[in-house]
Amino acid sequence: MACVNVLTSAQRALYRRQGHLTVPAVFAPQRMEEIIDDIERWGEEVLAALPPAQRAWYVDGGVTARTVLRKLDNPHHQREAVRRLAFEPRLVQLVESLIGAGVSVYFSQIFFKPPEGGRPKPAHQDNYYFGPNDPNALVTAWIALDDATLENGCLYYAEGSHCGPVHPHVTPPDEPYNLQLPAATLARYPATPAPVPRGGVSFHHGNTFHHSGPNLSRRWRRACALHYVRNATVFDHPALPYNHALKLRIS
Repeated sequence: MACVNVLTSAQRALYRRQGHLTVPAVFAPQRMEEIIDDIERWGEEVLAALPPAQRAWYVDGGVTARTVLRKLDNPHHQREAVRRLAFEPRLVQLVESLIGAGVSVYFSQIFFKPPEGGRPKPAHQDNYYFGPNDPNALVTAWIALDDATLENGCLYYAEGSHCGPVHPHVTPPDEPYNLQLPAATLARYPATPAPVPRGGVSFHHGNTFHHSGPNLSRRWRRACALHYVRNATVFDHPALPYNHALKLRIS
């Protein structure tokens, strides 16, 4: 399978207009299998040692038949396989074509979205969570470890929403990790689905409204999100705490 290294001028223009861009075949399926094998082992270790106070934050409450994780944080720091992924030249070239040369990974996540009940993620803006000093200096590289489809909970984007400001979010009392945009704000920006084949990457601007649906299928929808920033960027007004020491310079 051919791997994409460089964005065309048309793709860059599409990203500037829409606030997101999906690039298929950035990684071979076998590379994704290797990442899955590694994060499954990691997930089992974390779940076995997870304190009760953190279970609501990390365990997927939509799956009742078994206990499964919904996400894990900072795999670029915790797992060498993901760290190598973050340094992959073809991925770094794509990132730099969107936000400029000289980038770091500030924060990263694994999303498990388990089958038969994986919960949706409400609509939000990454820049509200992170509070970067330059809102245009952050791009999220959302790497599909499995095929992300309509049935298993792919992302939805509100095209053009990145051209507006970072909006106030609301926090459900029982879900402090799910900061989300109010319904009245969302009503002005209809969202469209963005399926991503395994090994593809969906890039989105930090201001772009996005959410994911539930996974009611029998297939996993695992993904790795690497949040790249230009090197001078800092999260100077984040909505949640982040460990600045984990910022990893890539180029």
